[in-house]
Amino acid sequence: MFNILSYLLFLSISFYITVDIGRRCYRAGAVYLEYLIHDVDFCLTINRILLGCYYLINLGYIAISLTSWEKIVSFEQVLAVTAIRIGNIMLILCVLHYLNIFTLYFLRKNLTLK
Repeated sequence: MFNILSYLLFLSISFYITVDIGRRCYRAGAVYLEYLIHDVDFCLTINRILLGCYYLINLGYIAISLTSWEKIVSFEQVLAVTAIRIGNIMLILCVLHYLNIFTLYFLRKNLTLK
């Protein structure tokens, strides 16, 4: 019973966070990419690829993390386990975001060569 409650809580919160952050980064990323690369069509293509990869990585991690949960026996443990798992998702999102920013910044000269 507690595991199902924890799964539902984790899936709903992590799905919301993943989709919301993805949309925000997609919108803000368009401006950042246009600043780095002055080709609007190319920026849109890169931004769509980044969003797709972002969703695949995060939703894949969410699905895999469900398989490694231990048996939960109390409501306090539901909150603790769910908070730890959501914290892991948020850290992954942060790392991916900054890796994308730094990678695009350092590769901008290679991306703009024609």
